[in-house]
Amino acid sequence: MDIYTIIFLALAVFIFLRLRNVLGQRTGSERPPFDRATARDMVPGKQDTNVVSMPGSVIDQAPVGPTADVLPPSDRWKGIAEPNSPLEHGLNAILQQDSSFDAQHFVAGAKSAYEMIVLAFANGDRRALRDLLSNEVYDSFDAAIKEREKNEYKTETRFVAIEKAELIGAEVRERSAQITLRFVSQMISVTRDKTGAIVDGTPDKVADITDVWTFARDVGSRDPNWKLVGTGSGQ
Repeated sequence: MDIYTIIFLALAVFIFLRLRNVLGQRTGSERPPFDRATARDMVPGKQDTNVVSMPGSVIDQAPVGPTADVLPPSDRWKGIAEPNSPLEHGLNAILQQDSSFDAQHFVAGAKSAYEMIVLAFANGDRRALRDLLSNEVYDSFDAAIKEREKNEYKTETRFVAIEKAELIGAEVRERSAQITLRFVSQMISVTRDKTGAIVDGTPDKVADITDVWTFARDVGSRDPNWKLVGTGSGQ
């Protein structure tokens, strides 16, 4: 062997030993990669509070903490519904059907869903809308998007703030829990034609918007997600 061959062999042995020290050896008894979802399912009642909600699961059940059924009746809906009001009776009916229902968590999720739906509609994002709307509401939104596409219009919408999201109605119809909220928001919205000319809205004016939306879910189903089943405007 010449000197270069010896040098290359020495380098090969050196590199092999370094890799072995760093990577180790497989013996066949290694632990499998950690499966976060599987590990969570193995612990009863344990939920991963770091999971990011995806469309369709924006409004779900409270992840942690006591549910409303362990609170005194006088404090159960404090700040949400007046005592002996139709809203209180409706929330109690929902709680009887679903002990995990948490009104504060629901409102927070509904605000997120409201913004997602408005922006998805403006962007013509049918995939996001499909996961958040009932079939009837989806068909209505889809028809409006198709009309906009036919006219080659584009809508630009930007939220400034959601000033209020309050529960105004709740009931259980057969196995369907339904909750109605009034959203008061500020947003900038403008619709342009294919040339960029404005056909509706103002790009530099903040509009005050009031919407009344109803969400529903089947309390007899294992699916915890709520969907938008009705829309309207309000004062």
